[in-house]
Amino acid sequence: MDLILVRYAEMGLKSRAVRKRFESILIDNLMSALAAEGLEGLVTTEQGRIFVEAGDRAKAARALARVFGVASISPVRCCSNDMAEMKAVIAEFSLPLLSREQSFAVRARRAGKHPYTSVDLGRELGSAVFLANEPKGIRVDLTDPDVEIFVEVRERKAYIFSSYVPGPGGLPLGSQGKVVALLERERDAVAAWLIMKRGCRVIGLGDEGSPAVRTLRAWDPDLKVIPAGEMTEAIRKHRALGAVFGLVLEEFDRIKALDVPVSAFFPLVGMDQKEIEERLERIRA
Repeated sequence: MDLILVRYAEMGLKSRAVRKRFESILIDNLMSALAAEGLEGLVTTEQGRIFVEAGDRAKAARALARVFGVASISPVRCCSNDMAEMKAVIAEFSLPLLSREQSFAVRARRAGKHPYTSVDLGRELGSAVFLANEPKGIRVDLTDPDVEIFVEVRERKAYIFSSYVPGPGGLPLGSQGKVVALLERERDAVAAWLIMKRGCRVIGLGDEGSPAVRTLRAWDPDLKVIPAGEMTEAIRKHRALGAVFGLVLEEFDRIKALDVPVSAFFPLVGMDQKEIEERLERIRA
C-alpha cells in the first residue's frame, strides 16, 4: 500500500491533552489542503505519526508539505512486519532507485517487540536490496551512500521510504487564535507567514488579487481577506488577538505612530532586506 507519512516535531513536546487537540486541528488542516487541490484522502494516526492515503500521491505530497505544523513528509510503501514480506517489498522498491555502480545504505529502526533487532533488520533488508540490484554493480556504503532507504517497523507494520520532504514546521494553523495582518506590500506576506507558522489564523487586510495575498493563499486555502480599511475596526469586528505589520527597523517612525487596541507584532524588524527577500522566495516556491 502506498501512503504518505506525515511527521510533526514541536507538537510532540506538548502535554498529552494539548498534543491531542493540536493533532486534531492538524488533521483538519491536512484534509483542507487536499480538498483545495481537488483530492480526496484518508487520514489515520498511530503513535505520533500521521498517515495519509490519497489517489494522486505526488500532488497530495506537494499540498501536505505546505501545512503548518508538518515537520516533514515521506511517500512510503507499507507492508507487514514479516521479514520475508519486507525483503520482497524493499527489493522491488529499490529497483528504480539504484543506478549502475551506485552505493546504498538501509537505515532501519523499530518500535515495539519483534523477533529481530534493528541491526538484524538492517542487515537482512540490505542483503535483499543488494541481491535484487547485484547485476548493476552496486555496493554498500554506510557512511556516505548515493542512495539511502529508510525502514520504520511499528508494531505489526513496516514503512519503507527513500526521501524526507521538509514542511514548514511550527504549530497547526488555527491553534493560537486570530490576528489581522496588513497586506500592503509583498514583503508583508513574510510577516504574516511567520505568525501563521506560530499557529495564528490570519485575516488579511488588503486587496484580494495582490501579490501578498496570492503568496499566502498557497499556504492557507481558507485565508480570509477583507478590503483595506481601518485596522482597529477590523480587529474589533473579527475579535482578533493581535495585529501584524511587515515593517522593518528602518521604519521605526511608522512603528511608533501605530495605535492599535491589541498587541502589535513586527516579525521583520530583526531581518535585513536580503533575508526578507530570501525568505519570500522560499515562501513563493
